[in-house]
Amino acid sequence: MKFLSLALALFAAVMVGCAHGPQAASVPMAGGETPLPSTPAVASFSLDQNPASIQLAQNEAASPATADEPKEKVEGDESADDYEMEAPAAEQVTIADPWEPFNRAMFTFNDRLYFWVLKPVAEGYSAVLPEPARVSVGNFFSNLRSPIRFANCLLQANFIGAATELFRFMLNSTIGLAGLFDPAGGEEIGLLRQDEDFGQTLGSYGIGQGFYIVWPFLGPSSPRDTLGSVGDYFAYPISYLDPWYVWTAVRGYQAINDTSLSIGDYEAMKEAAIDPYLAIRNAYIQYRQKKVEERGTIGKSGPDIPGLGTPARGVGTEVAPQK
Repeated sequence: MKFLSLALALFAAVMVGCAHGPQAASVPMAGGETPLPSTPAVASFSLDQNPASIQLAQNEAASPATADEPKEKVEGDESADDYEMEAPAAEQVTIADPWEPFNRAMFTFNDRLYFWVLKPVAEGYSAVLPEPARVSVGNFFSNLRSPIRFANCLLQANFIGAATELFRFMLNSTIGLAGLFDPAGGEEIGLLRQDEDFGQTLGSYGIGQGFYIVWPFLGPSSPRDTLGSVGDYFAYPISYLDPWYVWTAVRGYQAINDTSLSIGDYEAMKEAAIDPYLAIRNAYIQYRQKKVEERGTIGKSGPDIPGLGTPARGVGTEVAPQK
């Protein structure tokens, strides 16, 4: 009996040692589930997975991400793409260019006209007349363009903008000494200029730009903006000067003054572009589309410069006012 008790004790010791060996047995749990072995998370990945996926799993195991925190994408891991939202690409406006040979020829003509004639004259003019005086001249011509902006605000049912232009014209024509100054756009009054023209009005009615055109002397345009410039012409008081060469001389002087306030802008755009023609074409159509979409928004105070004759700007466009 003594030997039987000893044998049973030895048998029990052997069984206990096997149960605590390196290979732990799976013990069934309630519901038939089996607990996972206490090994690192990387052990759950098969060896044929790429190392980046394994590294991602190790990082997640070390610092698990919460539902509110986006998981970091690892380079080369296609599965990590699921954790990122793709940013929507900016919508780019395109335009047909069936007249490209003609347009490029006109672009070259306007480019040489700018560098050979307009820019040298504008530089000499700016050397004689200080910038504050040239800004006042720009304000004067901007004030004369008030009927264009007023009419287009009405055509676009922007009655607040139309009233703003009306009061701006009255204040600047009186207190501003015939428009040489812009008291209406100052901080005290805050009536800012409305950047509207007939080309934008046609665009607000759903008329597209059509195709790209470069006119000699006038620069980039489109059938819509070309038609709109006709409306701008009849709403601009200077257009009624007689005889014709007086009107031409005044518009030429306006172009020189405008150019003197923006020397360097066109040069910078041209130097930064691989193909200046394409760069200016794309910039023009994007700018005009943006102006149509900003229907009814308030522009800036100061002189508005149509930029006729400058190859970087075209019919109906305006540059930012000078400070």
